[in-house]
Amino acid sequence: MAEMLTFELVSPERKLDSAEAEAVTIPGMLGDLTAMANHAPFLTTLRPGFVTISGGTSEGRYLVTGGFAEISSNTVSVLAEQAFKADEIDTAWLESRIAEGEKALADVPADRLQAETQRLNDYRALAGQIG
Repeated sequence: MAEMLTFELVSPERKLDSAEAEAVTIPGMLGDLTAMANHAPFLTTLRPGFVTISGGTSEGRYLVTGGFAEISSNTVSVLAEQAFKADEIDTAWLESRIAEGEKALADVPADRLQAETQRLNDYRALAGQIG
């Protein structure tokens, strides 16, 4: 049997999940990463994307809009700006996020342009994953 780790996903509005898992995939700012038991301690910011929990007491998929993830040898804690169960998200929701992002780019300061463009591109990429 695979070793387990404790997973928690919280947003300012609610606690979405707390479970034992074999692996948790996280949309880190520099790319997706998968945490498993005995992972080296790690802290990352999150980009818009899916958190996926596999094995253990709960299997699930959640969309996060950003936030932080803290990984230790036996725990993964995701503190999301906003988080939703994957089946709560539809193309209309993503299209509204994309439209808001496109409109906001016109007024974004130069020092934030690259980050906001990347965030918009992350939402565009997610639109292809919703089905």
